[in-house]
Amino acid sequence: MEYHNKLVLAPMVRVGTLPFRLLAAQYGADITYGEEIIDHKFLKCERRVNEYIGSTDFVEKGTDNVVFRTCHQERNQVVFQMGTSDAVRALNAAKIVCKDVAAVDINMGCPKSFSVSGGMGAALLAKPELIHDILTTLKRNLDVPVTCKIRLLKSSQDTVELARRIEKTGVSALAVHGRKVADRPRDPAKWSEIADVVAALSIPVIANGDVFEHDDFQRIKSATGASSVMVARGALWNASVFSPGGKLQWEDVKREYVRKSILWDNDIKSTKHTLKEIIMRYSCLELPEGKAVIKSETLADLAKLYGEEKYYQFVSDNRSLVNGSR
Repeated sequence: MEYHNKLVLAPMVRVGTLPFRLLAAQYGADITYGEEIIDHKFLKCERRVNEYIGSTDFVEKGTDNVVFRTCHQERNQVVFQMGTSDAVRALNAAKIVCKDVAAVDINMGCPKSFSVSGGMGAALLAKPELIHDILTTLKRNLDVPVTCKIRLLKSSQDTVELARRIEKTGVSALAVHGRKVADRPRDPAKWSEIADVVAALSIPVIANGDVFEHDDFQRIKSATGASSVMVARGALWNASVFSPGGKLQWEDVKREYVRKSILWDNDIKSTKHTLKEIIMRYSCLELPEGKAVIKSETLADLAKLYGEEKYYQFVSDNRSLVNGSR
């Protein structure tokens, strides 16, 4: 995995599933992070090759619940992001998936109460010894790159000090979200404090925060000196933000996302959640499209809503042929 001059899709809960990652990659993302997955949950999973759709699935034992789905197409660019508060548990979870992904990342920035109350996410920022334990354990025992993603601390000096300690663990790169734990998305990202981290480290730093247009990739790189740039909301609202030729119409991007969700048999709840997030950016869920998405119960319903019935039928017919030939 190379971390210089890369455009990176940020980890987003319920959004960063296989169809959305492949959508971002299609438009120009070089590295794509999956949604954060908690180590406790992943340890209950088993690896299954899904010949029906051509994917590799990590499924909760005794169920058909797919916790993480990937495929050969994204093998060299997908990052498995994990929530953890224990080094041994993190390693055991990473060993399950490490041969199917390009890198493993530890979430050290999520401010949500679920993560923090479990000692994960942003809670780790106050525990540098535990950070060191987790990262060095993974680094010593995995053959894939190990990275982590943090937020800014109370002072720039504190962030730099933590970043230096993280660098000493041997991680391949560090992603820095330019907001503090208490900051809200509406608060401007502090690019200057990301720049302080970049200046202090020799490993690649991935800058994250307030990237909404393709021009913003170069703006944040110039302002921070970061090696690469990560985007979350800008990609959620229009995944073609990665395209150097400019963003496509959001209607076209939505339809392409629906097609990929059909192709990879994405969980209907995840697909609906992502579509609703996109709609709320440009429209309103109370209008006919939003109401229809909420009402949809299957991918077939969404295919009909977005005029992709023929594609849905094509995919279904081909799967039946493949399945019948076995």
